[in-house]
Amino acid sequence: MIQATRIRRGMIIVHEGDPCLVLDFRHVTPGNWRAMVQTKLRNLRTGISFEHRFRSTDTVEKAVLEEQEFEYLYSDGTSYYFMNTETFEQIALDEEVLGDAVKFLIPNLRLKVAFYQGKPIGIELPPTVDLRVVETEPGLKGATVTAVNKPATLETGLVIQVPPFVEPGDIVRVDTTEGTYIERVK
Repeated sequence: MIQATRIRRGMIIVHEGDPCLVLDFRHVTPGNWRAMVQTKLRNLRTGISFEHRFRSTDTVEKAVLEEQEFEYLYSDGTSYYFMNTETFEQIALDEEVLGDAVKFLIPNLRLKVAFYQGKPIGIELPPTVDLRVVETEPGLKGATVTAVNKPATLETGLVIQVPPFVEPGDIVRVDTTEGTYIERVK
């Protein structure tokens, strides 16, 4: 158990029996009232985001998550299938559990799956992923000097801004936290 005043962004706490990710927090002292901690939480079981106010004297339980390494296999349109790299056990996760991470999933991608009380509740992607460009506007000759980017559609359907020299068929490294172009992979 920790004091509500020690809640931080990115922490996973147990709220009303469910694991919740702290998206944002603020310490608030309104006038002559008692101090409180205003939080924005996302329930990791349901995916619903909500706000909750804790008194500064409240205590919260920090969620104990178990992480295991998995490899993404394929999608059948409704579910995404992963294989445990040690036991070769396969699990299926719905798009609601994965959220925006589906835009970065390519076959054989190794990642971590977080479990809470034996049930998978989310995944942790590697910091970067290499994806193939399937569609982009043609680059202009001599456009290497300008800093104007152009949209590019990647193999997963993700659309990002890339420099003018990137062509269809190129492989680009993408930051999974921001969903932005980092570099062209040689």
